[in-house]
Amino acid sequence: MTSTRIVSQAKFETLSVLRNGEQLLLSIIFPLGLLVFLAKTPLLPGLGVIEAGADPLSIAVPGALSLSLASSAFTGQAIATAFDRRYGVLRQLATTPLGTNGLILGKLGAVIVVVLIQYALVFAAAAILGFRGPVDALGLTLATLFGTAALVSLGLLMAGTVRAEATLAATNLIWVLMAGVGGLVIAHPGEWGTVVGYLPSGALGDAMRSAIGHGGTDIKAIIVLLVWGLVGTLAARRWFRFE
Repeated sequence: MTSTRIVSQAKFETLSVLRNGEQLLLSIIFPLGLLVFLAKTPLLPGLGVIEAGADPLSIAVPGALSLSLASSAFTGQAIATAFDRRYGVLRQLATTPLGTNGLILGKLGAVIVVVLIQYALVFAAAAILGFRGPVDALGLTLATLFGTAALVSLGLLMAGTVRAEATLAATNLIWVLMAGVGGLVIAHPGEWGTVVGYLPSGALGDAMRSAIGHGGTDIKAIIVLLVWGLVGTLAARRWFRFE
């Protein structure tokens, strides 16, 4: 059955991520390290992101979740797919009963499983550090779903159009930029903050901070992620090459 093949592919993709040391470093160790660093150092008050005495976890937790999602849905998936394409794995899988749609759904399923694991670890670490909320379940769910769709589609677009080595370098650089100046981890004031708010990284960060830091849903950010997801999906369907 097609569903059985998709589940098997998702399981294979998930285990591949969890067994890859570089992927674990990017997807789990870095976000957890960021959480602890932001929570236990005076960086956020020093940058003026929060007032002195305010709870840094209100920024650290959504920042760690956003970084986790970007690591798995964009960077990790783009790199893995690009090298599968380079070595002919995608071309072979596309000719099997799994088919191209099954392959894509399997990859998406793997991303969802890994993200759930990441979220569980981040929330567990946050609870140990003293985080008590508020968390808006609807806002968090929408940010996760639309953020995943946007970042996976853009990652697959890059993996299907650019050489594997270039994808490796570019996605890692973009990951750093998203975390540093792209609004993924902290909000940016002024005109730059307005600009990044319309980028996938900034919109994801805004949606996460609204859901966790303020206990609400940022409708504008969700719409931005939805638009990016549609654009990325259409572009990937148009230009993605299996070889």
